[in-house]
Amino acid sequence: MSEADNAMVWDGRKAGHYEVWYATFNHRLTGTGFWIRYTLEAPLAGRGEAHALLWFAFFDGRSPERNWAIHRRLPITELAAEKSPFRLALGEEAVLRHDGMRGVIAGDAHSATWDLAYTPCNFTHRHLPDLVYPRGFADTKVLSPNLIINLHGTVVVDGTIYSFDGDPGCQSHLWGRKHAHAWAWSHCNGFREDPTVCLETLSVRLRRGGIVLPALSFVSLYLGSEVYHFRRFQDLPFTRGSWETGLYRFSAVNKRAKVEGELRCRPEDLIKTMYSDPDGEPSFCHNTEVADCALTVSMRRSLTAPFRRVHRLTSRAAAHFEYASRVPDGHVTRLHVRV
Repeated sequence: MSEADNAMVWDGRKAGHYEVWYATFNHRLTGTGFWIRYTLEAPLAGRGEAHALLWFAFFDGRSPERNWAIHRRLPITELAAEKSPFRLALGEEAVLRHDGMRGVIAGDAHSATWDLAYTPCNFTHRHLPDLVYPRGFADTKVLSPNLIINLHGTVVVDGTIYSFDGDPGCQSHLWGRKHAHAWAWSHCNGFREDPTVCLETLSVRLRRGGIVLPALSFVSLYLGSEVYHFRRFQDLPFTRGSWETGLYRFSAVNKRAKVEGELRCRPEDLIKTMYSDPDGEPSFCHNTEVADCALTVSMRRSLTAPFRRVHRLTSRAAAHFEYASRVPDGHVTRLHVRV
């Protein structure tokens, strides 16, 4: 049911477009995390030729000195995309399907191969209000055709084999003409108290007419048979997100539920990446896949009743988050290296 939302949006010709398919996941036994991206960039006229990129990052929650990340640029002629069944190929290097992925990359004294499969989700998670998707006013649109997946297969990192047997992750798709001025994002479906729970959040700061607007935040929580979305326009005044080096806090409240949480990591757990918008403006993203997460869920019976805490959920080195802006964070020193 969600496969169509992975289909490539780019028409193969239009300039001023970027598109990303990414997967983030954890290996529970070793406390490691992974970030794989299949991307294309079609710059505006005069900003270069369209091209594809393959990205890989490895994170060790116990020994961050082992973290590394590389990416490789390929000619756009190496990109092949099919809608049904969905298949995205970057030459012989890597393939992404709706139910799995494989690839190989090497450079900067590192190497990685991956061959993973998972059962696709039967729904697509939309981070933004529903009316955003069919309209053209948003600079970027993002959704997760596979928000909650359990991976099977292997990843080999510098000769070490990581075998996956139902380990948690997600796979998402985003596209647009320009990144937000700044943003923070988080995902976790690796809570110790209940591995079926899934959290997804997004906070964005937009720039309009030279003015940077306050952050808009969107929060969703999949909790057993209940789903709590705080992503409608009327929810925005009651949803908050703030971030700094290694810390992202958020809260959301409606007439029935309140969700509060934070994600934390050390600066050395983060890898800094520079993206380039189709107009050439850079954006700096600081990402980790081995963050800690603490989440509190409270409920009330009516608008006049007090909230009562019903869930306290935690994750150790198995949550994902990133933050980005037009200025790099000087506290983050490890870089995504082009090879």
